[in-house]
Amino acid sequence: MEEKTLNALKWITRILNEQNIPYCVGGGMATYLYGSSRQVNDIDISVSGKYFPVIIPFVKEHVTAGPKHYKNDKWDCDTLSLNYGGQDIDLTNVDTLLMSKKDGSGWIRNKEIYQKFPNVVKEVDGIKVSLMDPRVLFEYKKELNGEHQESDLRFLGDYIKNNF
Repeated sequence: MEEKTLNALKWITRILNEQNIPYCVGGGMATYLYGSSRQVNDIDISVSGKYFPVIIPFVKEHVTAGPKHYKNDKWDCDTLSLNYGGQDIDLTNVDTLLMSKKDGSGWIRNKEIYQKFPNVVKEVDGIKVSLMDPRVLFEYKKELNGEHQESDLRFLGDYIKNNF
C-alpha cells in the first residue's frame, strides 16, 4: 500500500474510532486489506449520515465536496468527499445509499446487503479498522462494471472459498 494511502486510512479511521462512530471500509481498500494485490484508488467508507456533523469539525480542512446529495446512473446517495495527503476518501451515507442493478432493472438499497454479515475488524499498522465482510463485498461488487471489479471478484471468490 502506498504511504499516502496508509496515512489517510489511519487518519480517518482514528477519527471515526475515537468518536465511536460506526463505519465500514469497503471497495478496493477492503479487498486489499483482505490480501488482494490490486492497487487502491480511493478509500470508500460507509457511515450513517447522521454522523457527518460530528465528523466535519475533524476533517474540515480536507473536505473536497459535501456533504451533498450525489446521483448518477449508478449511485444515489449523500456523500462527503475528503482528500488527505493526496489520497481521496469518500464517506457515503449508508442510510441513503442506493446502487443501480448491473442489468438496469432497478435499485438496490445497500444497507440491506451490508446487514447480512457483521463487519470484520482488522488491525492495520496499529489501528483497528472495521471492514465490510468479504461476502458482502462480493455481493455488491457483482453489480459493478470494470476490469478492477472483475479482479476484485476473482480475489474475493477465492478468499471466501478458502475462509468460509
